[in-house]
Amino acid sequence: MRTVRAIVATMALSLFIAPSVSVQAQDMAVAIQARYEKLGSFAADFEQTLTHKESGSVEKRQGKLLFKKPLLIRWQTASPREETLVVTGKEIWNYLPEEEVAYRYPPSLVQDSRSIIQVITGQAALNKDFEVKPEGKEGGLSKLRLFPKEPAPQMVEAVIWVEPETGYIRRANILDFYGNGNEILFTSFTPDVSIKASEFTFAPPKGVEVEDRIESKVPEKELFQ
Repeated sequence: MRTVRAIVATMALSLFIAPSVSVQAQDMAVAIQARYEKLGSFAADFEQTLTHKESGSVEKRQGKLLFKKPLLIRWQTASPREETLVVTGKEIWNYLPEEEVAYRYPPSLVQDSRSIIQVITGQAALNKDFEVKPEGKEGGLSKLRLFPKEPAPQMVEAVIWVEPETGYIRRANILDFYGNGNEILFTSFTPDVSIKASEFTFAPPKGVEVEDRIESKVPEKELFQ
């Protein structure tokens, strides 16, 4: 017998599946969170587009993201430059092979709902920390605009595109205080995959300089950009 909670979650998700049903924005946020509460892990390939408002420059990147609850992350950028980000409950490692340097940060830097990694992994508290505005469909995906109730420099506005059939976020665009954009598009997405624990560990290669910022509240550079 299904529990009441499971039934409520199923009903909430059905709001995405039936486009003829008129729903409130918060109901849609609840539907997304209900789906991600059931998700234990995922693996995804991504394309990232970074836009700089002042200069007009656009940079495109490709890579792979591994996620496992509660918040274990391996973010591997393959091109145009290699970069590795590993997030655990104790620390964050940011390794830049070309610069032969690895930065170590406290995990608190990515635990805020306004962090892009919280948004694209479905861990942001959408129905608590954001005002949510539905914007119909785009490319077959449900489009929602998010306004943080307490804006921060790294996020003043965001847009997410959600797969109606599953409730999974397939694309997100984060706008910072300066008008710069950080868009992530998942070109593949595999939920509830088995991921080795070793994927969420990092040891700096021999000869690599380690910059320890574990006591810092400000990263050397913006993470996941």
